[in-house]
Amino acid sequence: MHVFEAIESRRAVKHFQANTPMTAAEQQQLFDLARRAPTAFNLQHWRFVVVESPALRAQIRAAAWDQAQVTDASLLLVLCADTQAWAKQPEALWAAAPQPVQDFIVPAIDGYYRDKPQVQRDEAMRSCGIVAQTLMLAARGLGYDSCPMDGFDFDKVAELIKLPEGHVISMLLAVGKQTQAPWPRGVQRDEHAVIIRDHF
Repeated sequence: MHVFEAIESRRAVKHFQANTPMTAAEQQQLFDLARRAPTAFNLQHWRFVVVESPALRAQIRAAAWDQAQVTDASLLLVLCADTQAWAKQPEALWAAAPQPVQDFIVPAIDGYYRDKPQVQRDEAMRSCGIVAQTLMLAARGLGYDSCPMDGFDFDKVAELIKLPEGHVISMLLAVGKQTQAPWPRGVQRDEHAVIIRDHF
């Protein structure tokens, strides 16, 4: 599927075929593509919790207003981020760069993040947003639909997946084969309302 077609046809789908697993090869392709998403300083903050246990999915569904896509989707991801990725050997992620680049980037990472919890969280969330869109478009290219979700009890889901300290949950992402078309697309704001040139 052409990327333009994937963008045009991607919708938030709520109703998926139950008991339709995504193959291991499809999952691998999906994650290989997602891991190419850009992140600040190449820190790759994201962590993909693949929820496979039916019992755990049922518990998450209960924490997500009983939304059926949690249990019916072919693939359920809890998109998380490590807000402390900046402090965990970032030099290893730049080992292939020329030495002058390494000498510049690695200290810059420390200076950008250290003692700045809001920056740490903001950058992690930005990275999750970018990778979520990458996942949704890649899934569309593989013939699947998706639904990004924030309608759930974040604290309860964090407890259920045993979220480590220093990590945050960005969203749930359900991926599967739709059983009914989504609602008609909402009205897009006029381009003049959203495209600002130079200044407001």
